[in-house]
Amino acid sequence: MFQSSNFARSMAIAAGFAVFQSAHAATDDDLKDLREQVKQLREQYERRIDALEKRLQQAEQSAGKAEAVATKAEFAAQEVALQAGSRPVSEGAMNPGISLIMNGTYGNLSRDPATYRINGFAPSGGEVAPIGRGLSLGESELVLAANVDPNFRGTLIAKLGADDTVGIEEGFIQTLGLSNGLTARAGRFLAGVGYLNEIHPHAWDFADAPLASKVFLGNQLGEDGVQVKWVAPTDLYFDAGMELGRGRKFPAGPDNGRNKNGIGSANVFAHLGGDIGTDTAWQVGLSHLRTQPRDRTYQDADAAGINVTNSFSGSSRLWVLSGVLKWAPQGNSTINNLKLQGEYFSRDEGGDLVYDSGGASRGAQSGAYSSKQSGWYGQAVYQFAPQWRAGYRYDRLNAGSSSIGLVSGGARLAADFPVLERYSPTRNTWMIDWSGSEFSRWRLQFAQDKSRAGAPDNQVALQYIMSLGAHGVHKF
Repeated sequence: MFQSSNFARSMAIAAGFAVFQSAHAATDDDLKDLREQVKQLREQYERRIDALEKRLQQAEQSAGKAEAVATKAEFAAQEVALQAGSRPVSEGAMNPGISLIMNGTYGNLSRDPATYRINGFAPSGGEVAPIGRGLSLGESELVLAANVDPNFRGTLIAKLGADDTVGIEEGFIQTLGLSNGLTARAGRFLAGVGYLNEIHPHAWDFADAPLASKVFLGNQLGEDGVQVKWVAPTDLYFDAGMELGRGRKFPAGPDNGRNKNGIGSANVFAHLGGDIGTDTAWQVGLSHLRTQPRDRTYQDADAAGINVTNSFSGSSRLWVLSGVLKWAPQGNSTINNLKLQGEYFSRDEGGDLVYDSGGASRGAQSGAYSSKQSGWYGQAVYQFAPQWRAGYRYDRLNAGSSSIGLVSGGARLAADFPVLERYSPTRNTWMIDWSGSEFSRWRLQFAQDKSRAGAPDNQVALQYIMSLGAHGVHKF
């Protein structure tokens, strides 16, 4: 501070001498004037330096006071935090996110849905039937989700059926913040078998599931169990995981009060994906589901036309290969985008088949059974305007080769197992939908379904889907 003052004085004196030297020929009066100017200049610099020193002192004092105030505020905040931690948290502070999905339909079918069958496959009948005739409230969802704490998140999705029944579609806890790309969940969840199975029905591109999902997964497979998933730290997306379940539903179930230790089903899966430029993204997946069905029943009619209940016990092995390709100009899907999707299913089963397990016709008889069946679907959905989409899907199943011991041994006729007769069902489906916003959608769909032998079933469906409340983002 004082060094700057001396420096200023030196500068003033130097300036005075310079002026003096430049006026070496000046008179005494001129010299007197010069001395006066130097004196005035020196006094001006001293006054300015004194003023700056006072301002600096005031600033230092203010900074000291501010630091003291900040320190005091920090201690006060710590005290408040300690007091808050010692008090019970208000229930309102932990409210979960809630949403409701409303799904309604109008159906017009040329053949009676009560007699619906997918020939060559089980399950069949009502559990995989198309939407009913006339107006109906379809399956709706009530969703509750929230973080439990920094370690876990909980989700509950209640299924509200058109028949006024209430069930739990999903209810699980999931880890948060595990290292090395790992996540784990436990409870009831949609199994990671293929691509479509993990997507909730209100987010499907069509009003119903493909035929392959119906015959190989009972429409949609939800399992009670645990899942571990790992996402690789690579530029090219890759994940792999495993699920161990109870085996509560088809193809393992129905549960029927399963009283058994151990595991009823196991599934392993992996996905690989990436981008092609800025317009296109892709993903392929492979999964393998292994189950041990016990008394898995289905309804049939024997050669005499009597309705019977047959059951299967043994092993079931299902492979699913899936692929998805999405295109949008410059990655902007709000105006135009195209989605191509397909899955191929292959299943081997072997064990014992019990005919007429309920004794409705000729009494229970048991024999060996084995089958190898497959099926696939492919679909394309194009958004041709900001709120409009159109799509087409083609389904095809192959009942393949099956061996029924009761038939080959002569105990029963092939006509006693009409559902298992060899057949190749197909279906063509067209749809167009309009979305008023991300929370509402109206869809018109037409399908020509050849699941049953004979005349095709022409199915027209009008569907609305309304979302009340925020809803989580769906998978790729």
